[in-house]
Amino acid sequence: MAVEFRYMSVNGIRIRIAEQGKGPLILLLHGFPESWYSWRHQFQPLVDAGFRVVAPDQRGYGGTDSPAAVDQFTIMHLVGDVVGLIAALGEENAIVVGHDWGAPVAWATAVFRPDLVRGVVGLSVPPNGPLLPLWDEPGPPIAALRERLGDGFYMVQFQQTGLVESFFEADLRATFRGVLGGADVDAGGSAPSVGADRRPDTTPSTLPKWYSGNDIDMLAGEYAARGFAGPLNWYRNIDRNWELLAPWHGARITPPALYLVGDRDTVHGFLPVPGSLKALREFAPQARDLVQVRDCGHWTQQEQPTVVSDALVDFAKSLA
Repeated sequence: MAVEFRYMSVNGIRIRIAEQGKGPLILLLHGFPESWYSWRHQFQPLVDAGFRVVAPDQRGYGGTDSPAAVDQFTIMHLVGDVVGLIAALGEENAIVVGHDWGAPVAWATAVFRPDLVRGVVGLSVPPNGPLLPLWDEPGPPIAALRERLGDGFYMVQFQQTGLVESFFEADLRATFRGVLGGADVDAGGSAPSVGADRRPDTTPSTLPKWYSGNDIDMLAGEYAARGFAGPLNWYRNIDRNWELLAPWHGARITPPALYLVGDRDTVHGFLPVPGSLKALREFAPQARDLVQVRDCGHWTQQEQPTVVSDALVDFAKSLA
């Protein structure tokens, strides 16, 4: 059975999903700047283990609608899309898995609607920090990030509406070559930057073994129609999310949880990554494991697909 594509009407927008298999539902939520395609290696192992796998293009990405207004990309909208998608798929609940920006959406779904979440998995981005300010955030995150990391930090840069879009869209192939293929951990480099500072003339001449020219062509084609406005609007709601999430400050993730992070992931430099299972359980008391993936940068499920797929299968089976 091959991966199939169809559109679902959810929360007033049309969401494109990639789907394969039968059984309990697993939702795979991608990050920036990606699409359902970042999970291509996980479909077959999860299907073979007896699960129905669905990876949507999230709001503003790929084949999914991208509302024009910036404020249509808050964490409430993003979680609402997950909740609506579970219902539209005819399911009562799901295991929700997210990488990069998909991780805060997965964590928040588990906080807001634990009745719908059999288990939650986050890759790279932990269940705390500026992308999901549920815990110990004294003020709006963007100002704090600017003060701590400077105006050149990518989350700060991304607040510049129009300028960043034109930068990324000027040469889509160069953008994806630089952002996702900017360093090879096998050669001892750090994880690729996701900042807006990679000019086409500084993109690498070679790509890491996990990322090919065909992958670049695939993503460039996905972004050719809608561009980067929708994906960047997720970042432009970080401060708005801080305000909206005030009622949940101090909340905890109650469903069973799993967290995976690469040992060379750039998030170690600017997010409070839990260093132990005990530390993770301060935010997710039912966390089953914290997996530090060796020889791995930020693009976890693509750089180390077997490790990630095995961890997801084991976790999903443990919830049966």
